[in-house]
Amino acid sequence: MALNIIPSFNKIALFFYIFLKYLKNPNTKNLHSDATTSTTQPEFQEFRFLGQKPDLENRVVIFDVEKALLKSSSLFPYFMLVAFEAGSPIRSLILLLLYPLIRVLAEGFAFKAMVMICFLGLKSERFKEGKSVLPKFFLEDVGMESFLAIRRAKTTVAVSSLPQIMVESFLIDYLDVDFVVGRDLKLFHGYFLGFMEQRREPSLDGVITSSAIGFCSSKLQPFPNRLFSSCKEIYLVSDEERRNWHQLARDSYPKPLILHDGRLAFRPTFAAAAAMFAWLPFGFALAVARAIVFFAAPPKIALWLLHLLGMQLRVSKSKAFSNSVVNRKLLGKGILYVCNHRTLFDPVFIYYSLETPLTAVTYGLSRVSETVSVIDTVRLTRNRARDAELMRRVLGRGGDLVVCPEGTTCREAYLLRFSPLFAEISDEIFPVAVDCRVGMFYGTTAGGSKWMDPLFFLMNPRVSYAVRFLDVVRGANDGGDGESRFVVANLVQNQIAKALGFTCTKVTRKDKYLILAGNDGNY
Repeated sequence: MALNIIPSFNKIALFFYIFLKYLKNPNTKNLHSDATTSTTQPEFQEFRFLGQKPDLENRVVIFDVEKALLKSSSLFPYFMLVAFEAGSPIRSLILLLLYPLIRVLAEGFAFKAMVMICFLGLKSERFKEGKSVLPKFFLEDVGMESFLAIRRAKTTVAVSSLPQIMVESFLIDYLDVDFVVGRDLKLFHGYFLGFMEQRREPSLDGVITSSAIGFCSSKLQPFPNRLFSSCKEIYLVSDEERRNWHQLARDSYPKPLILHDGRLAFRPTFAAAAAMFAWLPFGFALAVARAIVFFAAPPKIALWLLHLLGMQLRVSKSKAFSNSVVNRKLLGKGILYVCNHRTLFDPVFIYYSLETPLTAVTYGLSRVSETVSVIDTVRLTRNRARDAELMRRVLGRGGDLVVCPEGTTCREAYLLRFSPLFAEISDEIFPVAVDCRVGMFYGTTAGGSKWMDPLFFLMNPRVSYAVRFLDVVRGANDGGDGESRFVVANLVQNQIAKALGFTCTKVTRKDKYLILAGNDGNY
């Protein structure tokens, strides 16, 4: 991309000249270069008194995101996420290799260098990671003590040195911050140049008053933004105090984190990112070995070999479930298994748990994944009558069918809305609760290359799968023309959620793709 933007050698040389001038700008001594000196000396206090302030509910609080909200003192993980998820593994490897050198630079220089490495050449309209990937990791880094104090304020203004597109969704959509003061990135024909504009400040006329309260780090001199200069009181927090904060509990999020995207299932600190790149050659070899086992070995032997290769499967079946299966098979009827959706391998592990042939219903599965599937698949058309007929045909032949009515995967402890089509297909429905734990890579994506999903899943050092077969639920008895199919779908959703300890939602497959990928998920 960068070569298309700056095609000639002379322009490349000019670009680096401008970049060096940008780093050496005497007006940017650190990453808080747009601060101004206050003409009036505010009252400075320790952070521990902020939460005890009696009239905080009627005040405006201006706080520094990186130095007064987040526990971590390093911004490297967030830039690594941008480099890996929005860029490529090559870009993230460059950032990793250059980071030791970047660390010895002054704070402002280091910050600008990471912005340059991560954003140069990225297409602005394709950058969705600020909404789909980063909020999860930011939320896991929020200090509970800081958040609870800020949360009490009447109006909150967040000041960030990070590019606006990295923090805006996290602050506004998930923490209910009223205003965000960040920085835009310079563009050239729709591509990021890696340079930051001056801070973008929303219109705060009538919002900021003389009684506003500031909250920032005790090490920041001058203030991180001119807004702090107008504060009557400023509360300071030290790095040591921030490290001792507790992590904000998930049930304390103003808005629950139901959906997120990206490949990395861990916080990519420098050490963790280095370990990931060291693991990749071994991970690829392990993925190949696991794939061979899936394709070549019968279920019993495959389970034993996969266990040796770091994949564990726990199966739970009730006596009532086993009896229902036997009775239905004696009648020559096929069985409809309905499960929640964690990864593309859900039907495969259900197949291994039962050790009987299965057909999986698919929709968004890539052609590559469908072709190399261990079990038979039936691709839905999104035509309700035709899809119902396809599934009835499989069951009518005595075949067993597994359906994931969420229509897409969900990584967190939530269930998306169940499409009710399955409820009218069979007079008996066999709910299955599945859960999966990975430590390095997510094997699903909304905005990435779906054909690589199986590879990333199989490259995880360890994988834990749990499959629990639940009691039978009666199917809808109205042929799908009334409300009973919705009642049955909700009943099955609630039964699976209760077994897993998850929460039911009304979020749909379409909602997920609109939020994470900016499309409706139709291919």
